[in-house]
Amino acid sequence: MGEIPEHLLKRAAERKAQLEAEKNGGADAAPDAAASQPAAAEVATPAPAPVEEEAPVRTGIAAKVPEFLFQRSKNRRAVLSGEAPASGGGSAGGAAPAAGAAPSGAPAMQGPDGHTHRLLTVVKSGSIQQTKAEAQDKVHTWPHLVSVELGAMLIVAAGLFIFSIFVRAPLLGLADINQTPNPSKAPWYFLGLQELLTMFHPMVAGVTIPGVALVLLALTPYYDKNPSNNPENRKYAIAMMTIFLIFWAVLVIIGSFFRGQGFNFVFPMKDGVFFEL
Repeated sequence: MGEIPEHLLKRAAERKAQLEAEKNGGADAAPDAAASQPAAAEVATPAPAPVEEEAPVRTGIAAKVPEFLFQRSKNRRAVLSGEAPASGGGSAGGAAPAAGAAPSGAPAMQGPDGHTHRLLTVVKSGSIQQTKAEAQDKVHTWPHLVSVELGAMLIVAAGLFIFSIFVRAPLLGLADINQTPNPSKAPWYFLGLQELLTMFHPMVAGVTIPGVALVLLALTPYYDKNPSNNPENRKYAIAMMTIFLIFWAVLVIIGSFFRGQGFNFVFPMKDGVFFEL
């Protein structure tokens, strides 16, 4: 709720004081009112002519309140204090306006059955919902994500097609059980495991080490839950993936270029390259 204007707070305090005064002195004022009725009937004192007061100069929040609302409030206080008669059915001619009615041209501030509503505070006009969209790190699957994936798939397919035109497939002759290639190497993507087999027991090289590496990689997203795409904020995840890739790349390179006849360690610049795709 916005800040309540000072004149409304003053009105509320005056109303509370008036209600307390009526509650405390209501019983004493009734006999006096009955005794003064005959005298008032015999002598009719003409009402003094109303003196038009100059409208005060309002500043701040009060300057934004329409003038007819202040007039309604003034008329209502006059009715409550007894200075002006309450608005009933009007005069005989029906031309008397109701107390607190808005002047001509002002919007009618009445509810059901003609009840008026008191102005509690002045609320600036505007939407209660935020219309400006906030930037979010999200995109729709279609067409944003699918179009990018389709483009990447077409580029990779075109690259493989062009590569297959200029590079012959490394197809060898039929296998001969009487002649074993030396060295006998696995495909390049398995040379890392073959390299581990030269260093450790088959159970350790083929099951334990690869299993531990894959389990650590699978648990990394559960440990590093930071949704940021900034590498500075994802140091743990990037370190784990970098260690895994470097470890595997080193084993594949050694098995491809540094293993000669008998799968012995050799230098490619000295003994040649024993590697085929």
